Amino acid sequence: MSGASKSQIKREALVKATVKLVNNNGFHATPMSKIAKMANVSPATIYLYFQNKQDLINQVYLEVKAAFTDYAFQDYNEEQSVEEGFEIIWRNIADFKLKEVDKALFLSQCDNTPMIDEEGRQEGLKHLQPLLDLWERGKEAKIIKNISPYLLYAYTIYPLAFLMTISQREIFKLDETHLQEAYKAAWDSIKL
Repeated sequence: MSGASKSQIKREALVKATVKLVNNNGFHATPMSKIAKMANVSPATIYLYFQNKQDLINQVYLEVKAAFTDYAFQDYNEEQSVEEGFEIIWRNIADFKLKEVDKALFLSQCDNTPMIDEEGRQEGLKHLQPLLDLWERGKEAKIIKNISPYLLYAYTIYPLAFLMTISQREIFKLDETHLQEAYKAAWDSIKL
């Protein structure tokens, strides 16, 4: 095994451990020593990859956000109608949140914490640009409501976090019918 692949394996282990520990304990109750222990590396090893805890959290956030957006925009292209494009993106996001629960929970925590610095947050927002562009196209064509992208997100994408949580807690079993109803509610909330 080469040094580069060992290095990559250690870094991936640190990323996984960070996601798991932050999800279980929160940011402040996740010291670097616990992350190192769970990743099975020495605490000093973390500093080969990350400057400090803030750098670690920001980099893991951006890495997970990139994986999320790769998933969200698969099979989407700008030639599709606004409604068709939105449905593809919405369903991909729903699928990610229901299948990649650890990563989705981590992103939810990051979206609701000051631990992510503003530079990281702005970089994370860039990952959603195709969705923002789609909404802008929909507004210009008078297909969707001319409201803030934050409101569009709040009514269409954010409810998926709630559905993911209740599904995880086994309070409500999401099936394809529920997902279809959820999509229709999301689309109906923004279309003109």
